[in-house]
Amino acid sequence: MAAPGGAGPSGPPPPVFPPSQSPHLNAQYIENYNFPFCEEVSKYEKLAKIGQGTFGEVFKARDKKNKGKIVALKKVLMDNEKEGFPITALREIKILQLLRNENIVNLIEICRSRATQYNRHKSTFYLVFDFCEHDLAGLLSNYNVKFSLGEIKKVMQQLLNGLYFIHSSKIIHRDMKAANVLITKQGILKLADFGLARAISINKSGQPNRYTNRVVTLWYRPPELLLGERNYGPPVDMWGAGCIMAEMWTRSPIMQGNTEQHQLTLIAQLCGAITPEAWPGVENLELYSKLDIPKKPRRVRERLRPYVKDQYAVDLLDKLLCLNPARRIDANSALDHDFFWTDPMPVSLEKMLSQHTQSMFEFLAPRRLSGTQHRMGGQQGALAGGGGGAASASGAVGQGMMPGGAIGGGPIGAAGPVMGGVAGGGPSSSGVGGVVAAAAAAGGAVGRHGHHHGRGRASHSHSSAGGGGGIVPEGSYMDRVF
Repeated sequence: MAAPGGAGPSGPPPPVFPPSQSPHLNAQYIENYNFPFCEEVSKYEKLAKIGQGTFGEVFKARDKKNKGKIVALKKVLMDNEKEGFPITALREIKILQLLRNENIVNLIEICRSRATQYNRHKSTFYLVFDFCEHDLAGLLSNYNVKFSLGEIKKVMQQLLNGLYFIHSSKIIHRDMKAANVLITKQGILKLADFGLARAISINKSGQPNRYTNRVVTLWYRPPELLLGERNYGPPVDMWGAGCIMAEMWTRSPIMQGNTEQHQLTLIAQLCGAITPEAWPGVENLELYSKLDIPKKPRRVRERLRPYVKDQYAVDLLDKLLCLNPARRIDANSALDHDFFWTDPMPVSLEKMLSQHTQSMFEFLAPRRLSGTQHRMGGQQGALAGGGGGAASASGAVGQGMMPGGAIGGGPIGAAGPVMGGVAGGGPSSSGVGGVVAAAAAAGGAVGRHGHHHGRGRASHSHSSAGGGGGIVPEGSYMDRVF
């Protein structure tokens, strides 16, 4: 039986002082208290800051005893806690301990700083993760990183594998975005940042769930949440997956709204009018009659085709960006889509990433430019909005980074915030995180359970030639990116 102070795994516990009415003695008691299952963060040496958000900070660190062990330390913000441990952090830890999968970021342990007079006897806690060298937003910001069509398929296959696993475990992520998709130097993708994730349940009384709709970073937020839906599920993550997939070609978030009303306008201009005909029951959502939603025809295929030449890719994007969440494709069906089972087959990212020895994270990349700043650039080549046709969107390029453009919002050059444009990558609800699942072996695509995914398709390892596989219009600005 452990002593009151808690004996460590080895050796006798250090001396502790019983609680006292004396603040001085209480301080000594706290300083000397031993937590046997929560080691001190001083076992790691911080190397660099790689993330910052509302959640706190993320650091790259090295184990002092095992110099070859590199980890990521995610600081748990305690500033708003008068006492106890943040319930949101507890939820994140519990979910991460449940989700042990190749496609999910691995939580190693929780560490603490020692409580001393210098921190007012308040420990800081850190979540310790396996280190991933890149996040997808960082990779897409660098125009020297060129994804072939086979590599894009590999990214999306792994991302959907991760979503399939968490949704099968009755968990929804609720913060899908490119910055929360981590990729190791071996090309393994891992979903990360479960700070907003939660378990979903079927209410036994038959009453609808009442989850908060104040989740998901604005540019990746699905229309049902923008309209006030509180009884939602896995389809909210699938919308984010569609936005990320389109970003693999556009290299920048496709709908960059400044406000919820603006975001809904951009969605309607790209995905069509939000009506009871297209989406039965939408008229019952709280904000449907309170927001001004333009009546536009659906133009997902038309707007994406200048970028995405693969017909199966356009079809999958169309199914992911479905307005009606009940009809939006799920992760299981998406993995079985022809996009993943036609040449070029998904191909490992390891060879491509081996050409880039420096880590790439959104936090370390130059700020993405706003729509107004994009229009000041010289080169043209992102998707135009309401008026149709190609238009200026991504111009200024600096330090090897490409800011990119956005889709939907009117022809470039029109007055007003055509493409949105919150500088710095958009409003963030969580922060650095990631996705990664390794699904395909060298010889071909591998399914969810480690064998070839159940369509009986022949495996091929060909990747598309010419970098982008002919995805981008010849002579366009995106030629230089791919």
